[in-house]
Amino acid sequence: MKYKMTRKQKKMLRRIIIAACLLVAFTIIKVVFSQIPWPVFLALFLIPYVIIGYDVIRTAVINIIHGQLLDEKFLMAIASIGAIATGEFPEAVAVILFFQVGELFESIAVGRTRKSVAALMDIRPDYANLIITDADGLEKEETVSPEEVNVGSIIVIKPGEKIPLDGIITEGTTTVNTSALTGESLPQDMAPGDKVISGTLNLTGVCRVRTSGIYSESTVARILELVENSSENKAQAENFITRFAHWYTPVVVIAALLLAVVPPLFLGIANGEVWSTWVGRALVFLVVSCPCALVVSVPLSFFSGIGGASREGILIKGANYLEALSKADTVVFDKTGTLTKGAFAVDDIHPNEISRAELLDIAALAESYSSHPIAVSVIQAHHDHLDKNRVGDVREIAGKGVCAMIDGDSYYVGNGSLMDEIGAAWHECHLTGTIIHVARISSGSCEYLGHIIVNDEIKAESEEAIEELHKVGIDKTVMLTGDKEDIAGNVAKKLKLTEYYAKLLPEDKVERVKELMAKGARTVFVGDGINDAPVLATADVGIAMGAMGSDAAIESADIVLMDDDPLKIAKAVRIARKTMTIVKENIVFSLAVKAVILILGALGIANMWLAVFGDVGVLVLAILNSLRCFRIISGKK
Repeated sequence: MKYKMTRKQKKMLRRIIIAACLLVAFTIIKVVFSQIPWPVFLALFLIPYVIIGYDVIRTAVINIIHGQLLDEKFLMAIASIGAIATGEFPEAVAVILFFQVGELFESIAVGRTRKSVAALMDIRPDYANLIITDADGLEKEETVSPEEVNVGSIIVIKPGEKIPLDGIITEGTTTVNTSALTGESLPQDMAPGDKVISGTLNLTGVCRVRTSGIYSESTVARILELVENSSENKAQAENFITRFAHWYTPVVVIAALLLAVVPPLFLGIANGEVWSTWVGRALVFLVVSCPCALVVSVPLSFFSGIGGASREGILIKGANYLEALSKADTVVFDKTGTLTKGAFAVDDIHPNEISRAELLDIAALAESYSSHPIAVSVIQAHHDHLDKNRVGDVREIAGKGVCAMIDGDSYYVGNGSLMDEIGAAWHECHLTGTIIHVARISSGSCEYLGHIIVNDEIKAESEEAIEELHKVGIDKTVMLTGDKEDIAGNVAKKLKLTEYYAKLLPEDKVERVKELMAKGARTVFVGDGINDAPVLATADVGIAMGAMGSDAAIESADIVLMDDDPLKIAKAVRIARKTMTIVKENIVFSLAVKAVILILGALGIANMWLAVFGDVGVLVLAILNSLRCFRIISGKK
């Protein structure tokens, strides 16, 4: 994404170029015509000094008036004025010039970061096309603010428009670009009955949508709120830098003052050259001690990491959660809707003396009038047309199954208890899942026809997601579910999970996570259901599935995966760990360089030019390092 400088940044760039040219020209004049009186040189160098430094001096004075003495502008102002007082005119201009270069570089870096996040978050809808009925009973379309649309209203979405509110398509087919929310580049085809989410882009057709919530509760509103508030949650490293800068700056100012005053008192109080030497060293000390690199680069690293994650459809609510995720060693999963699709599907068909197609045909016809999820999965597995004219009387047997007249014979479709009740010679299945048995009673005899295995489908990405987590160093992967032991065991075996616990209530899941944490595990819990909200809040880091997850889960979570892809968990861990590595690199590099130059400056070995590098050069390098967070993609380190 190409970044375009703002008007203010362009103005600063012009000031820097003009001041730099004048500084070079006047320095050459000073070297060539060294016999010119110093007041002339002072007048010459004051021109670039004022051009590049007037706002620094003005801000420093304003801050002094308001009692804010010890910030970076105060340090630069004192250092540059001190350089002028000691006759080091080029150094005085250079201090302010390179400080402004660093400020411009910081502004551009932050601007790039914000633009990237803003581009991702450029999803706020400006209006909604609301269908209203006038006094004559005629429908008309009115453009209103999304906040004015009530639940259950009908809105029209045209090609090229952002979808303003969550809802269900009632008329029309279209293709929707969801990349701004999910990071998924492939557009999705939508038809009546499909759910659309606010903030996505309608590409092709005109469709009508019945809203399922108000704007403040919509997906887009929640996402914008998460991003806008993410900076409020500071990581421990950020809090350390804030506290460090609070004490560090006054300490170095006092140290510089002592360096300027104490040695001359012992070495020659009346010797002007001694005073000039030690004041110069103190000014070098002040310049290099400015904590800009730390104060800027650490928050920028976290913001860049959050922005880089956002581009991948991973919304992190704050830097503290990014830091906590980087330390995680245990990932705990809910099963349904997280590792599995949360939708039943026919897993296998075991016929007895009839074909697989015949067994499925009978079961689908018997279940054709039911809306139970198990029945729906059987009907959906029957891809051919269902001739319901073959079905006569259908009777539901509570807790056991159904009895249906098909082609004049009685068919019983249900569980083992139903088979026992009618005297069918059924048998257990060696596979796990929900077993649907089928039997026929004809001419007084009962014949067992076979059974169908129905399971909650495992997501295609789940197995790879677990493998990726182990690759990034996650020691333990655990599954918690309220499902039966055999079903949970089957899923855990297929996905090669470290541990699993079945038949759990929501409070049991919380207790299991607390047990892991009590043993020293740094836990991440991944879930999507409303019953996952308590455990999402309990774990060190809670990750919610954003596309299909409940509102309660998303609100309780610290991180939201906008496309429900479990592969994004390992990617989030990589981003978090790389961000923390960059933060630590910036802290160590900044402090190490400054410590060396501070010592060299106090000993008189480092001059003002090296001090400028110790301040601005380190700042620029730290900013460049921070921006690497934007380029972190799964598989690249």
